Amino acid sequence: MKSVTVSIDVPQTPEQVYDFLDVMAHHERFTNHYLTDWHYSGPGRGIGSCATVTAALGGMRTDVTIEVVKADPPQRIVERNVSAAGRRLAHGTYTIEPLRTGGSHVSFTYAWARAPLADRLLAPVVRATMRRANRTAVRRLATELVRHVSTAGS
Repeated sequence: MKSVTVSIDVPQTPEQVYDFLDVMAHHERFTNHYLTDWHYSGPGRGIGSCATVTAALGGMRTDVTIEVVKADPPQRIVERNVSAAGRRLAHGTYTIEPLRTGGSHVSFTYAWARAPLADRLLAPVVRATMRRANRTAVRRLATELVRHVSTAGS
């Protein structure tokens, strides 16, 4: 299946964005519109940080394990996502690039490595659903970054 990428420009520096995204618990704040019941394991940040969540999309609910498997501060974080009893394997990659005018361009790419037959048969619908959910997530991320940076600076 083709990957899905969404992005947004934010006024925070790449270091500020990375510092926020590096903490697994912060992801709940901007993805809880479709990822619920968060349970954390491993370190709080960096490689090995992990969360088990329930994803509710397209009328379906499934448990997902999200684990950070690569980290290149301050430009990239790669997560491995396993769901559908191991039949779905995907990677979520956050890429953070500095903007010439200041701030950062933040992209999130969800790429399937393995998908159940139903996902493959309904690929256009699955991809559109993921794009919508992740587009909302990056907009919410922008809002949470404002809150986080202003709180950290107080």
